[in-house]
Amino acid sequence: MHLRRRDMAVLSGQASKRGSLILAPPSSIEAPLSPIKPVQITVLEARDLKGVKGDTPVTYVRAEYNGVILGDSLKIDVSSDGTVKYNFTTSFEYNSDGPNSLDDIAHKPLFLTVIEVLPKEKKQKEEKTVALGQAVVDLLPLLEGQCSFRATVPLHPVPGSPLESLRPDAKCGLEVSVSIQESLLSVSQLSGGNLLRVTLEAAYSVPEVFVPTGPQQNYMVCLQVPTVGEKEYPLAFKNGILKLGGEKEPIPRPKKWPISNILAPGAQNIPDSFIVGGPYEEEDGELNKTEDREFRIQAESIKKRIVWDLERRCYLDPPAVLSLQKRIAECRYWPVEITRVPVVTSTKGKSSKLDKGDDDGQIFFHGVAYVNMVPLLYPGVKRIRGAFRVFAYQDSEVFGKTKCLFSILRDLGHQANLNKLGPVIAAASSPHSKAMPSRNQKEDKMTKEKDVLRKMSTTLKSQVSETAIETEATVCQNLEGQQYVDAGTFLVMEIELAKALVPKRLPEELASRVKEMIPPRPQLPRRSAGAKKHAVVKIVREKYLRTTAFNNLEQLQAFLSELYVYLVDQMHIALNQILSQESTVVASPTFTSCEQLRLFAHEAEVNEDYALASVYYQERLARDRQIVQHWLDYGAFCLLMEENIKAQECFREALSLNPSHLHSLLLCGIIAVMMEHYEEAEIFFEDATCLEPSSILSWTLLGLFYEIQENDIRVEMAFHEANKLLKARLAKEKNITEAAEGGGKKLHTVSATVLRTVTSPQEDTLLVMKKTSGGALDPSHAVALVPLSGLSQPSHTIFMETIHFLMEVNALQFVHRALAHELLCQQEGPSCEYYLVLAQTHLLKKDFSKAEECLREAIQIDYLNPNAWAQKGHLCYLSGNLSEAKECYERTISFVTDASEIHFVYLRLGSIYLKEKEYDKAKRTYMLACKKSSSCLTWLGVGIACYRLKEIAEAEDALSEANALNNNNAEVWAYLALVCMQGGRQLEAEQSYKYAMKLELKNEELLQEIHEVQRMVGFGNPSF
Repeated sequence: MHLRRRDMAVLSGQASKRGSLILAPPSSIEAPLSPIKPVQITVLEARDLKGVKGDTPVTYVRAEYNGVILGDSLKIDVSSDGTVKYNFTTSFEYNSDGPNSLDDIAHKPLFLTVIEVLPKEKKQKEEKTVALGQAVVDLLPLLEGQCSFRATVPLHPVPGSPLESLRPDAKCGLEVSVSIQESLLSVSQLSGGNLLRVTLEAAYSVPEVFVPTGPQQNYMVCLQVPTVGEKEYPLAFKNGILKLGGEKEPIPRPKKWPISNILAPGAQNIPDSFIVGGPYEEEDGELNKTEDREFRIQAESIKKRIVWDLERRCYLDPPAVLSLQKRIAECRYWPVEITRVPVVTSTKGKSSKLDKGDDDGQIFFHGVAYVNMVPLLYPGVKRIRGAFRVFAYQDSEVFGKTKCLFSILRDLGHQANLNKLGPVIAAASSPHSKAMPSRNQKEDKMTKEKDVLRKMSTTLKSQVSETAIETEATVCQNLEGQQYVDAGTFLVMEIELAKALVPKRLPEELASRVKEMIPPRPQLPRRSAGAKKHAVVKIVREKYLRTTAFNNLEQLQAFLSELYVYLVDQMHIALNQILSQESTVVASPTFTSCEQLRLFAHEAEVNEDYALASVYYQERLARDRQIVQHWLDYGAFCLLMEENIKAQECFREALSLNPSHLHSLLLCGIIAVMMEHYEEAEIFFEDATCLEPSSILSWTLLGLFYEIQENDIRVEMAFHEANKLLKARLAKEKNITEAAEGGGKKLHTVSATVLRTVTSPQEDTLLVMKKTSGGALDPSHAVALVPLSGLSQPSHTIFMETIHFLMEVNALQFVHRALAHELLCQQEGPSCEYYLVLAQTHLLKKDFSKAEECLREAIQIDYLNPNAWAQKGHLCYLSGNLSEAKECYERTISFVTDASEIHFVYLRLGSIYLKEKEYDKAKRTYMLACKKSSSCLTWLGVGIACYRLKEIAEAEDALSEANALNNNNAEVWAYLALVCMQGGRQLEAEQSYKYAMKLELKNEELLQEIHEVQRMVGFGNPSF
């Protein structure tokens, strides 16, 4: 494959960053290996033999290799038990420059034919022989570094042989040993070389003009690979068998040797090598999508096909491995050509026109498939298999796709040359020859073939220099090749390497590296001293109502004495309860759970009270530092605050608690990227994919990381894996849904009115309670369940799934990259979901104009999406347009499906109602919020609304609930002061007022109202 040279700076740059594709030269100088080495073969014995003329025939063994007869053994009688000891030794010479090169040893086996000598009849001058069976010895162990091996190989009967009728338990075979004096491969060749296997299975859905009748045709497929250095070597698979449709090819079925002159049909099969197939969705090629499944099934069972089932092996020395890596990185796609060549026979003394050279070099039905070889550059990948569409061969298209300047079939020669070069280009199943050549004949033949190749090489050089990539207007239309496209023809191929071109880190290595960076932490002992101190402070404040300093020492001493007596009494009560048999220990109640604290912290974030949010996150950690999620949530908050060092500490602390926690690994990788610690980031992301290979999130983030590193091949690898997992999951969900709907074809429907009308507070409350008892519905699932509502289907892409996670953890740097990919993969334009996320990022930056543009687009795409209206309400609320915000929020809560964060819709709509003095609506809205997820702010809203409605008792109850959830809210204490003054409770009113002042009440209007009520009732302010 002659390619235009390109600057390899990109490839070498990638290699220098991450696990170089370039193999380092050996550190020590090795002694040169001999170019010629004898390979010795010894046939020791045969078992379970049976002859034509009886059970004790006279037999001998003939050894053949690479088309040359190596020799015959002595003629020995078979014993009565069917065994015979030949002890026959022969050899052939391995030659690094050929014949019998490393490539020959890779794909050409040794043939051992057992021949029976028939008894002479009267007047018979020469003895007659008949072949009984043929055995095949695979020499591959010699390419794996072995200097000797021993094997028992089956003896396959030739057609009509008595070996076909052996008893079932008979194991007819030969025991063979193979040895060489020194290894065929040097240490550097063993470590840096590779073995390439190319398996051509079949071409399916071939053109209708291909018929088994009429002139004989040779169906051929050809491609090139580098074998020695950068030299290209053509591989041809010849004599495919045309089959009519009607049944599927059996699975598994054996792969066959690409060798001619095999006498026994069973000897054509490569030992322990099978075509096993697999699900279409797991293939690497084309036609592997769900919509292609029906076509694949029909093509592989009903339509015509050409079957080869051949495996061709190639040994690649270290320079060839590097050349292969470079070619794949440069060209990505490999051209695989297909043609149909008429089999031309000539009578003795006459030659055909083609043999005379009168043909015009035309290639019939010339097609090409493009095999994407890039997956072989993925870490750890050794095999690709799949279906590849066949297109009409056009020079410009082939060059544009593969950078290949010439056609192997056309420019290496037409049909006559292909026939002549059959053995040279590894022709599979070439026409059988009756006589086997001798060693001298073989050498003469190889010399002639080298001369032919040399002449053709010279011709090619001139052709390549003259070949220009023509435009479509000047290119001769390949009408025959177009029939492949019309018929939907595709090749099924497999390309496999013995070793991955790019090694992959082992999971154990990655786990060890992570452990080195973040060692596990021992559990910290709980401390109780702080809790005791806090309890005493609480008693002082709540029982004795002391919040200010003492004026003199006497007051302090008196107070301490009284406090001491109280604490001793309480201690005695507690001890009596413990020692009493009748008493039951009651745990002290905890008013807030860790989940509630998480909600309170999120509320504070949304309200931009970041100091309070930090307090809540730290309170969760103080309660239990051993919970991973507490550290992750606080770390995500630190990311929002752009405190990357704190975030890194949190994520690493979480990972030290559980080294197998997926989100901890991913967040460690994300913060490592943000801090430009790329080597660490790669380890974290790779470890995540090894820890949970089925995680779409892990593979997508790994792909985004490789994109930052500008490693396009690994980006493709990671995204391909993520997409494959997503397809599998969606197919599984579809099957589950169809099974659930199976019998009655039940469809989820809604009433014609998408919006629910709130006729009364009681009715709306009932609806919300009903939804709450059944669990909150996820918006994406709700979209899928109510298609008649007009809601758009959720965007099923790997990027949108990743974006939701990234938004939750405030990793905006990755969000923008993922959004860019999401935009590109939406064929019908950006989705509503895309615009909503983009609007959210603009809201975080206070870029209200851009957020408004995004929300306008989102609503235009999906007018009935509650999340779109909720975000528009937030935008209007933050920009001060409360009237429009109110309309948007009211529309949001009217939908059958709740918005994803309905809690904040209730809070902000309730606050708008309070400002507009619509206290009934405010109370109802805040009550909905309390039933969804209660917090200090929701109960405070209820309390304020009830107070304004003169429902003092209900107001006090609501404010007490708010105070129990957060006793550091100044407004709660302020309204408690108002309630107590309205009830005439002076001491409690003054104490509540003190707390409000100590917590720095900032609502001036509320403070002025308190002062007016204090003047009106005559108490409430201790300074009076």
